[in-house]
Amino acid sequence: MAQLLRLALVMAALLLLLVILFKAVNPPVTYTMWSEGKRLGSPVDHSWVDADDIAPVMLRAVVAAEDANFCTHWGFDMKAIRAAIEEGGNRGASTLSQQTVKNVYLWQGRNWLRKALEALLTPVVEAVWSKRRILEVYLNIAEFDEGVFGVAAAARHYFGVSAINLSPTQSARLAAILPDPKGRSASNPSNFVRKRSSQIISGAATIKADGRAACFEG
Repeated sequence: MAQLLRLALVMAALLLLLVILFKAVNPPVTYTMWSEGKRLGSPVDHSWVDADDIAPVMLRAVVAAEDANFCTHWGFDMKAIRAAIEEGGNRGASTLSQQTVKNVYLWQGRNWLRKALEALLTPVVEAVWSKRRILEVYLNIAEFDEGVFGVAAAARHYFGVSAINLSPTQSARLAAILPDPKGRSASNPSNFVRKRSSQIISGAATIKADGRAACFEG
């Protein structure tokens, strides 16, 4: 029992150090990138780009699509969680902060251990990192297509442009495919992706106008 407790304390200390480290140092690779590269038998397409070199509308688009209350919560959107419970768990309530923690430090899947670790780490990341840093890391490690990770690689892959030159429509399409990047295309959008993109364009404009983008705007 004592050994398990010591192991748990060591792991907790290690994770805390990594949270502090990644406040300034960019994560070199994630478990998902590594496992996808192993599955494909080749390195994934990924390059890091700072938030200052991402089109501001891209930042607003992903917030509008995934977590409109990003600037007002502390890692968990309680209103969204209550709505998900009321709907029987058929809708997602995971915030961008939770998704970032999962992608950087943990693994994919829905088992209780991962969810427990995610719940413990998310408030720590929120306390240590800025909101802009959370969004920067998220956009750099999210998967946008098979073997394509990060907004810089996605912008080149789908549109042949750099991340800073993404248009509102392109940004919205990238945000629209994030829940299912292997089943949706930003460059050859389905009717659903087109409709969802229009909603995201509107949502991005709304959060800019009402101040819900203030916490991550440079």
